[in-house]
Amino acid sequence: MGLRGKESGEAAEGVMATDFFWSYTDEPHASRRKQILSQHPQIRQLFGPDPFAFLKIAAVVLLQLWTATFLYNATWLKILMVAYFFGSFLNHNLFLAIHELSHNLAFSTPVYNRWLGIFANLPVGIPMSVTFQKYHLEHHRFQGVDGVDMDVPSLLEAKLVRNVFTKSIWVVLQLFFYALRPLFLKPKPPGLWEFINFTIQVALDAALVYFWGWKSLGYLILSTFVGGGMHPMAGHFISEHYVFNPDQETYSYYGPLNLMTWSVGYHNEHHDFPRIPGSKLHKVKEIAPEFYDHLDSYRSWSQVIYMYIMGRTIGPFSRMKRNKSTTTTNKSE
Repeated sequence: MGLRGKESGEAAEGVMATDFFWSYTDEPHASRRKQILSQHPQIRQLFGPDPFAFLKIAAVVLLQLWTATFLYNATWLKILMVAYFFGSFLNHNLFLAIHELSHNLAFSTPVYNRWLGIFANLPVGIPMSVTFQKYHLEHHRFQGVDGVDMDVPSLLEAKLVRNVFTKSIWVVLQLFFYALRPLFLKPKPPGLWEFINFTIQVALDAALVYFWGWKSLGYLILSTFVGGGMHPMAGHFISEHYVFNPDQETYSYYGPLNLMTWSVGYHNEHHDFPRIPGSKLHKVKEIAPEFYDHLDSYRSWSQVIYMYIMGRTIGPFSRMKRNKSTTTTNKSE
């Protein structure tokens, strides 16, 4: 993988790393994609939109909005409990639906995916679908590239988050870091679609408050942020690319929560073939097991969160980075 010992972020035994892992080769997915397609060309038949994506998204959006109106007069304790044990699963499902739509995997026409993303955004409470797509596609094209891939923690995060206590706080607030990091490190000027996303979201939020009160809106926002913190669903943020094995920078999860998360757990498969919808990613592993069975993977996102917090050598520095000058653009998108 082109690593260079401790200078590349490898920590001494039992000691937290003081730098990221640095790679001097391209990310692994483009080359593996070529190898797999050369040996299993039938995988191309899996490319294309999920015909049931709209129905799945609409069902979750309507259920979550109905739940918000149902709780308009509930106590805050009840709202918090319902948000953590129910609403968080729905909103995280929608967050990952927006991820799916950022790859245009509901419709062949990109603009339809963008509109559906704005619709899926409604129960999240905060406009983010359009902006997410801009940064997420760069994560695929420039995986780990310093200053470009905003999925990688900032140097400030890595220097401050160094022990069990600070890692626990970081996990609870990781959705804030995930959302705000690109706005500080690599801000992009908003365009027309961000304005549309913002206007529709604010209109929905205002209508919810006007007709049902602040508790209904509070439920939606709580569902978003508790589901992105110390929560089983949020384990994918860590499991996907945090380096637990210095020879591997992307990890898959093959547990039951894939059923609720658009199979984002099949993350090696997703980065290898971002044009395949989550509903078919399991078929990639079935067709080409020789490319995946030997890779480290997970069965529990909760266990990943525990290993991250309690691991002496694991922290925000546990990410692979590479310089722009040594990187070839991944043109899969």
